[in-house]
Amino acid sequence: MKKKRDREGVEVAYIHLVGTIALKGGKITSLTQEAHAMLFNPRQTCDFSRGDMAAYLQCFWGLSLSLSLYFIQSISTSHVYVVYLGLSQFRDPLVTSKFHIQLLSNVFSSEEEAKQSMLYSYKHGFSGFSAKLNSTQATTLANMKGVISVFRSRVLKLHTTRSWDFIGLTLYSSTEVTPLQLTYGDDVVVGVFDTGIWPESESFKEEPGLGPIPSSWKGKCVEGEDFEPKKDCNRKLIGARYYLQGFEQEFGSLNTSGNPEYRSARDFLGHGTHTASTAVGSIVKNASMLGFALGTARGGAPRARLAVYKVCWGKDLDGNCAEADILAAFDDALHDGVKIISASFGSDPPLAPFFSSSADIGSFHAMQLGVSSVFSAGNAGPDPSLVGNVAPWTISVAASSIDRVFPTAIVIDSNFSVMGESLITKEINGRLVSAFSYFADGACLAENWNKRVAKRKIILCFSNRGPVLSAEIAQAAVLAASGLGLIFVEPPTKQIADVDIIPTVRVDVGQGNRIQIYIAQSSQNPAVKILPSKTVIGKSPAPVVASFSSRGPSPISPDILKPDVTAPGVTILAAWPSKTSPTLSPHDDRRVNWNFQSGTSMSCPHVSGVVALLQSAHPDWSPAAIRSALMTTAYTRDNTFDSILAGGSREVSGPFDIGAGHIHPSKAMDPGLVYDMKTRDYIIFLCNIGYNKNQINMLVLPSPGTDTSCSRARQTNSNINYPSITVSNLQSTMTIKRTVRNVGTKATAIYFVSIVKPHGVEVLIWPRILIFSCFKEELSYFVTLKPLKKSKGRYDFGEIVWSDGFHYVRSPLVVLVNTSNDDDPSTVFSSNTTAASYK
Repeated sequence: MKKKRDREGVEVAYIHLVGTIALKGGKITSLTQEAHAMLFNPRQTCDFSRGDMAAYLQCFWGLSLSLSLYFIQSISTSHVYVVYLGLSQFRDPLVTSKFHIQLLSNVFSSEEEAKQSMLYSYKHGFSGFSAKLNSTQATTLANMKGVISVFRSRVLKLHTTRSWDFIGLTLYSSTEVTPLQLTYGDDVVVGVFDTGIWPESESFKEEPGLGPIPSSWKGKCVEGEDFEPKKDCNRKLIGARYYLQGFEQEFGSLNTSGNPEYRSARDFLGHGTHTASTAVGSIVKNASMLGFALGTARGGAPRARLAVYKVCWGKDLDGNCAEADILAAFDDALHDGVKIISASFGSDPPLAPFFSSSADIGSFHAMQLGVSSVFSAGNAGPDPSLVGNVAPWTISVAASSIDRVFPTAIVIDSNFSVMGESLITKEINGRLVSAFSYFADGACLAENWNKRVAKRKIILCFSNRGPVLSAEIAQAAVLAASGLGLIFVEPPTKQIADVDIIPTVRVDVGQGNRIQIYIAQSSQNPAVKILPSKTVIGKSPAPVVASFSSRGPSPISPDILKPDVTAPGVTILAAWPSKTSPTLSPHDDRRVNWNFQSGTSMSCPHVSGVVALLQSAHPDWSPAAIRSALMTTAYTRDNTFDSILAGGSREVSGPFDIGAGHIHPSKAMDPGLVYDMKTRDYIIFLCNIGYNKNQINMLVLPSPGTDTSCSRARQTNSNINYPSITVSNLQSTMTIKRTVRNVGTKATAIYFVSIVKPHGVEVLIWPRILIFSCFKEELSYFVTLKPLKKSKGRYDFGEIVWSDGFHYVRSPLVVLVNTSNDDDPSTVFSSNTTAASYK
């Protein structure tokens, strides 16, 4: 009897020891095989059935000794983790939050410790929480029933007037028709997730005749540093919140003295003010930046309402967005009643799995509630497959130029001149020198400076020397050398005028080479004169895809085309905080109300503004239908009626550069047909990325008759009802199904199909005619693809266009034929893989 009690005592001590490890955050990283077995399989390693007390003690103390030797150095540091639970199982947010505390308490010694650990409880649009955990606690939670995913809260980065006229949304018309921007938007709230807002900007004043705040709005303006809701919010800016806990856990307490910031929704970095005014800014006449681009500024939907969610914070003048904060903003925004979410941030590949990403989780639940989410595609171009924000339930936006340039003349010794791009306000005179005179190896890097002072010198720098990855790096080097200005040489198509800390003119390699030769042949430093820049409109070709814009194919879902569309994102003029310099540099004393910015951060809110117009005009359209309208009406020709060029290569752009093409807002208002996505489409996608029926039921809102099971045979993502068709591995004949709905003004319509076949691919469509009626507003067609060539690793592009003579509903067709591994070429066409069944 005593031996039995002793055995039980040893087992209890063992359990207590292991439990203490779990509770205190032990991370076993380097145990011996025997100690690992004792810890995780004690009954296999320690024979508790023998009845030998000495054996019990030997086993227990052996385990204790092993752990003491290895555990001391493996105490895990706590980090912020997100625990995602899918749909909320409770209707009451308070009950949901209590459940989160109970769940979290499983890995802490008390409920009080669990409460102290928790940052946010996500309880409105979805269920989950963020908390400070060590890796052992995170792993324990991940293995619990009902948990979809547990992932570390990463820090995402920002993707950082004339443009609306360029894309066809003209404010003033000679006809009596009211422009689209003044017709729609009053009833739509756009939520901008960014760095906050400068509420005093004219962009956020109330438009004349703007009605009361929509009754459906549940949000609020939150008081904070230099932000008073009664004064700063109005019928235009109707919501302002800020989220700081995730950022502070990552970087420490916000330092508003040494690091200029506001502990409130007020914006310092300017990025949020810029994107918000681009999306929904009110009409402001005579807007310009230091006299450049003078005109009437407004957002895409100037009558729409604005709600700001500050999730990105400045550290060392760089925007940082913690995922824990982003999910909290999604949770509030969906409860508040926004209809569009605009987010200009993300991360470059490698990308996290879809449900281990705050943006993907938040936007998935937004989609289910009828809220469209628009994201920037990223600024990692022009190399392929670096596109971000690739979920099939979002809109991913590339960046392209408009027809406005800022030519700047450089005159050397009055003998010859070259034309570059800049934003220089007054004439500059100095002496022209090569970078070799002041920097080792001619590389304009601060660490290469030879300590010679370059007073009154304008330095010629080549980007490929070093290399110098950006003009900003060269500017810092020239500034350190006390130079007067910079001529920065880059490959063609990269010359983008920007606001600079020192006068900088960007020229291409050909022009730079001419200047370098002239310097080398001169007996003394040539005199150089840089004339003030000008604003020129109507420049061609435009649009051109920005070289920085991230390209497809998607690195984690190659059968879904990303980016979806392109929009203006180069040298965009928009509102700016009046107390922030246009360059953010502490050396810059200038203050402006409007500023130029470039990036997919700027193209994203262009699309968000258009989505607001579409949502207002078609309140019954789903986010998928809105995306379809944008994609199928997008254009692929520039203002010379030639194919849009891809910046960074001077080659013709393709779907991986521009998605379906450049947005055409007025055409998107009346697309004719739309490709909507049903719940089953998303279920197929979830099955393909590894989720089972039980997990899918935790993710997808229940709807009558919806089958949430996964078929035994894997279905291709190409068969999801997306507006584009992408097949990333065509080895044999396959058939794909698409369904379109007639949303035109006429219930009776007949559409005929035309096809541009990808090279080496036979394309058959059945039926070739779609006849819609008041009884048949939705019809399906089938696309059969048959490889006709031996190939591997090469994408080919085509398109499918349905037309009734007025509407042209265009879908990109992207195919990678993968047949070169077949031993016998005659067997290439022998099999018939069907991804869709005829029904």
